[in-house]
Amino acid sequence: MAKRDYYEILGVSKGSDADEIKKAYRKLAIKFHPDKNPGDKEAEEKFKEAAEAYDVLSNPEKRKRYDQFGHAGMGAAGAGFGGGGMNMDDIFSQFSDIFGGAFGGGFGGGGRGRRVQKGSNLRIKVKLTLEEIAKGVEKKIKVNKLNNCKTCNGTGAKNSNAVRNCSTCGGTGHITRITNTFLGQMQTSQVCPTCHGQGTTITEKCGSCHGEGTTREEEIISINIPAGVEEGMQMAVNGKGNAVRNGVPGDLIVVFEEVPHEFLQRDEHNLHYDLHLNFADAALGTDIEIPTLEGKARIHIEPGTQSGKILRLKAKGLPVLDSYQKGDLLVTINIWTPSKLSKEEKDLLMKLRDSENFKPNPSKKEKSIFKRWKEMFTGSQD
Repeated sequence: MAKRDYYEILGVSKGSDADEIKKAYRKLAIKFHPDKNPGDKEAEEKFKEAAEAYDVLSNPEKRKRYDQFGHAGMGAAGAGFGGGGMNMDDIFSQFSDIFGGAFGGGFGGGGRGRRVQKGSNLRIKVKLTLEEIAKGVEKKIKVNKLNNCKTCNGTGAKNSNAVRNCSTCGGTGHITRITNTFLGQMQTSQVCPTCHGQGTTITEKCGSCHGEGTTREEEIISINIPAGVEEGMQMAVNGKGNAVRNGVPGDLIVVFEEVPHEFLQRDEHNLHYDLHLNFADAALGTDIEIPTLEGKARIHIEPGTQSGKILRLKAKGLPVLDSYQKGDLLVTINIWTPSKLSKEEKDLLMKLRDSENFKPNPSKKEKSIFKRWKEMFTGSQD
């Protein structure tokens, strides 16, 4: 089933500012909050859907990527909760500021109790060749990160009997205070200073993690990178960041870095190649092999080809993310002028120099290099 447009989900336009998006999300989240709709699976799905839309549209970088590439761009960036890595507690933890005092003084109030903490995100760079970008690739990355302690399952306690509800907050993880003002009673909520939002205290610590609930380990993480990603684009692998005691793991933020190609240069989805021809091949014409991302390709050079001419090889560039389109390979002809000549070569060129056919005589149809590049980039023609 195709995913709905994020702007449609929140009921806002593409020109909406951050405040409008936040208000729209808060309205939907209150409407479909699980505490208001107990046992209603449809409301729960709409609650998650609204949270996913807000996660993207409230983040300027994610929003820009979504506007450009749609949902596939978010798949590449890993944004949102649709991948199954985020659960309800993740949403309650990440967007707790949206609700203020709603639902019992905190997001996820009522029977939900304490706020679930989220571990810190990790950020790594992954280098990609143009060949990998062209086809998409699976990368296995070794990451040194905090995982839940296997001995105590992340509780930090020696055993289940060594965990007690916090006596200060009663296990909720936060303290609610009601104060009287000239406007009436006002309710505020803050993280419990005793348990720091955990809702529990430990009487005997785990011997392996010493009460931290986490241990540092190396983990091999498999990342599927779609074709067409770009330098600097980010991908979030949900739940693969650092773990935290009695909470949910953070995310692994993957930043793509392109490895320069030996022969080809990238310009968005097009590729460029500088072909250096000797004068004889340019004058007589020839067939010559050039490199592409799919191997060698043979192209034909017409007799009398001028320096600066651009040959376009359709669909030999890079794929466009979330599209069946592909860029082109643009081959720029450069006539190679030798800097050293033998006596025989000099004598031969001296004889040809005064030939009528060797005198420059460009026709009006032959455009300058500047005009060719202008037409290629702007699409305009004089």
